[in-house]
Amino acid sequence: MNPRDHVKNTLEFSKPERIPRQMWLLPYATNTYPDDVARIHLDFPDDIVHAPAEYTNPPKTKGDPCSIGTYIDEWGCIFENRQNGIIGEVKEPLLKRWGDVDIVRPPREMLSFDRDTVNRFCKSSDKFVLAGCCPRPFERLQFIRSTVNAFYDLIDRPEEFNVLLNRIHSFYLEEFEIWATTYVDGLMFMDDWGAQQSLLVSPDIWRELFKPLYRDYINLAHDHGKYCFMHSDGYIIDILPDLIDLGLDAINSQIFCMGVGKLGERFRGKITFWGEIDRQHILPYATVPEVVESVHAVRDALYKDGGVIAQCEFGPGAKPENVYAVFDTWNKI
Repeated sequence: MNPRDHVKNTLEFSKPERIPRQMWLLPYATNTYPDDVARIHLDFPDDIVHAPAEYTNPPKTKGDPCSIGTYIDEWGCIFENRQNGIIGEVKEPLLKRWGDVDIVRPPREMLSFDRDTVNRFCKSSDKFVLAGCCPRPFERLQFIRSTVNAFYDLIDRPEEFNVLLNRIHSFYLEEFEIWATTYVDGLMFMDDWGAQQSLLVSPDIWRELFKPLYRDYINLAHDHGKYCFMHSDGYIIDILPDLIDLGLDAINSQIFCMGVGKLGERFRGKITFWGEIDRQHILPYATVPEVVESVHAVRDALYKDGGVIAQCEFGPGAKPENVYAVFDTWNKI
């Protein structure tokens, strides 16, 4: 079996020969621990990669999203960053007044990526390839309106709010549709919905406003024969049944925040858990034996002839030896 087969068998609960793996990197880790990053990549190559996006009409961005200073993204949202190696935050909303909603311009340049380049990449690789786009409607709403305003918007619901959310979603659907026509194996979307112990909004608001959007993304992916992945940080156990009901194939979430054992009791064999090993406590503070124990706990609770991907994020605070131990332990299981 090649890496693509390992991932597909995992998603289908068809007894992969080994647990597939993927390390997520922030520039912080690459800049701070280049030798350790290179060693992990050499000893435990990723089985999941992202397709390259080469644009004939490049997006209008300005600055570096992971450098100190100001970065303007493809939508025109302005991020302020105070630490190298990570992504900053939006401090001032792009859209301050609802009467100016028409200044929000979806970045149609993102649709100009070269599909032939993507297809050549997919054909030349034996790895599982995810698309080079990532819809994030709730987070995009926050970037455009600022986080505080966005939460008020969810309650107040002026007519312009519906216009904005529909504009965001329609663009993402168009982008998803084009990527789905390439040779990629899967598509991905994301939104961080969890705080430490609960959702950021009520499940009813989430189901009313955002579950239909995610249904569109998942159905579109499946209609084109692609798998569909999602990332969402925090405590999201209240909406996991909904995501499973929608047919989501894999979820990347903070499983230790929600309780690995609890997740296993309720959802083992129903969805693939795309990582992770706890980056709040285990990766920065644990000993290597404790990391090994944590990996075994995930395997014991969540694996059922598949359903687990050995993903972990090497970001600020993580010890290089702990990240290495994560993949070394999965490799030996």
